Amino acid sequence: VGEGKAGLGPRSLETGIGPGSPGRLVLGGRRTQPGLSKSCRGAFQSPRPSPKSGQADGASEDSLHLDIQKLKEKRDLLDTEISQLISEGYSVDELEDHISQLHEYNDIKDVGQMLLGKLAVIRGVTTKELYAEFGLDMND
Repeated sequence: VGEGKAGLGPRSLETGIGPGSPGRLVLGGRRTQPGLSKSCRGAFQSPRPSPKSGQADGASEDSLHLDIQKLKEKRDLLDTEISQLISEGYSVDELEDHISQLHEYNDIKDVGQMLLGKLAVIRGVTTKELYAEFGLDMND
């Protein structure tokens, strides 16, 4: 179908139901199963790596104990840093308030950026030009 001396022709890309093949799709003269391609019909392969066959339970247990020890050391280091910050006069409430204010600032800034972008489109200019017009610093 559609093949000649020059190779595949436009007819080779036609789709349709071929004669003598009820329910089968014909693509370029080749019959294909309806539904998933062959590569999608294979056995399921988990994205999780399987445990190594030669690995003893003792080795994985040692690895877990090492991970636990590292996490405990990290926790102790963080506790030390927290104690140091508290001794310097910082408080958790102040920090949470500061973070809340930063989130609000970023939300307001995002709205401002959106409005500048829309205004730039309406005027047919760049947002950089609008920054200069409104006296804004490019680093803002």
